[in-house]
Amino acid sequence: MTAFPEKKDRYCVMGHPVEHSRSPWIHARFAELTSQSMGYERQLVALDGFPQAVQDFAAAGGRGCNVTVPFKHEAAQIATHASERVLLAGAANTLVFSPQGIHADNTDGLGLVADIERNAGLELAGRKLLLIGAGGAAAGALGALIARRPAHIIVVNRSFERARALVERHAHWAAQHQVSLQALELQALPSPFDIVINASASSLAGDPPPVPASVLHATSLAYDMMYGPAAQGFLQWAADHGAQARDGLGMLVEQAAEAFALWRGQRPPSAQVLEELRAQMHGDAA
Repeated sequence: MTAFPEKKDRYCVMGHPVEHSRSPWIHARFAELTSQSMGYERQLVALDGFPQAVQDFAAAGGRGCNVTVPFKHEAAQIATHASERVLLAGAANTLVFSPQGIHADNTDGLGLVADIERNAGLELAGRKLLLIGAGGAAAGALGALIARRPAHIIVVNRSFERARALVERHAHWAAQHQVSLQALELQALPSPFDIVINASASSLAGDPPPVPASVLHATSLAYDMMYGPAAQGFLQWAADHGAQARDGLGMLVEQAAEAFALWRGQRPPSAQVLEELRAQMHGDAA
């Protein structure tokens, strides 16, 4: 009898752009280390084609997908069911397909917190945080940051109204956790902060940081959610002003680990994969 190759469960990451994504390598490594039979691919999606792309992938047997810019808000809207994290953020980065429909979750904030606290070794409790941006990335992160009970979080964005709307949506959550939460105009920023998190699109666009260097001090952690070449401008700016600079590669791996656990019921060894990925990227850049 002829032995047919084992059929693998299909997953993907959808975005625009998406060719830079390291997610296929990460999930392939997770699958290898946990003996899971699955395949993972990139899908470049037209800016007006996200709902159809999700429907087509699910119809073709896809089991789930990650969602990156600029579709995280749309991902929350098309879901049949959504986690509390998605309802709070208004954005989703992970979809799970089943006969019952599409379940949406958001693992971005969990990944960010895990990278800062576990990988960088910096507890968030009692800290003063600045969150730059009010789009899908910031929305996905804010609830998880609040849950770690920092003393104060200020949100800034080029559009103040978007920052204020994000803060208002999280006001009750912040009050529950006894966290002071404010939206401020860029020119009204106090200084300095213990942790500065760039969740804006400035790095992706190659723009300079949208905040003054006075937000940093010598022990500040300046964290860019982007990674690789896109993050270098922000990281260099932070280093030039004496702060500790960290890119979002660890967040990428940790949020992927949370998504993998949702899909497969098993949490992969994220620290090992992060170490391997950093070595690989360092080799690529050498």
